[in-house]
Amino acid sequence: MGCCQSKGADSKANRIARWRSTGIVALRDAKLKTFPDEVLELDRSVRTLDLTHNKLVEIPVDISKLVNMQRLILASNLIEQLPINIGKLQSLKVMILDGNQITSLPDELGQLVRLEKLSTSGNMLMSLPETIGSLRNLSLLNVCNNKLKYLPESVGSCFSLEELQANDNLIEELPASVCNLVHLKSLCLNNNKVSQIPPNLLKDCKALQNISLHGNPISMDQFQQMEGFQEFEARRKKKFDKQIDSNVMIGSNGLDEGVDL
Repeated sequence: MGCCQSKGADSKANRIARWRSTGIVALRDAKLKTFPDEVLELDRSVRTLDLTHNKLVEIPVDISKLVNMQRLILASNLIEQLPINIGKLQSLKVMILDGNQITSLPDELGQLVRLEKLSTSGNMLMSLPETIGSLRNLSLLNVCNNKLKYLPESVGSCFSLEELQANDNLIEELPASVCNLVHLKSLCLNNNKVSQIPPNLLKDCKALQNISLHGNPISMDQFQQMEGFQEFEARRKKKFDKQIDSNVMIGSNGLDEGVDL
């Protein structure tokens, strides 16, 4: 018995030593119901934490100890909310929260000023905090498959945003501020309730190459009559031509403008 305990302790010690030396804590599919204390004890050593596909319900406030963490992956758990001190994770660049039961995000999210990728698809979000506009380095925002009725006006302050994915929500209109997103390349709003988009969107978002609006009330005529449509169409076709030249396979939506006829 003592021998087995010794081996178990040795194994745990080796695992913790490995985590500390690599900075990578990978605990996918580990059947965890609570956040492991030994991870919190690593504090500044953690760079990447992956707890995908467990049964975690809550994240402890002590996660704020992991101040050097750059990637936090909590997909496919049972998490209902984030601790308000999540904003202390000032080094965080990637946060993946897909497939949980989160109903709201704390205002402190806006303190994660280095965040580049935020994905919260498959939750129960009804709104996003206005503080999201403070995420000036955010390049990807994925809020697909939630219960969002609108996007906050402040999203237009996410000046580095290149990809905005908001399919399968209840969004009726976009804030005019999205026209400020001059680096935006892809806007996906399939299966919402969008009947119109800001009139200057195609004219002002000069990097935009893809818009997907399938399953919305907006018509193709409305879309084609928008100022800047011809320039958008030229960018879209140029991107498609590059894909063909590179022999890149594309989906069936690759040839259309992204709205239903």
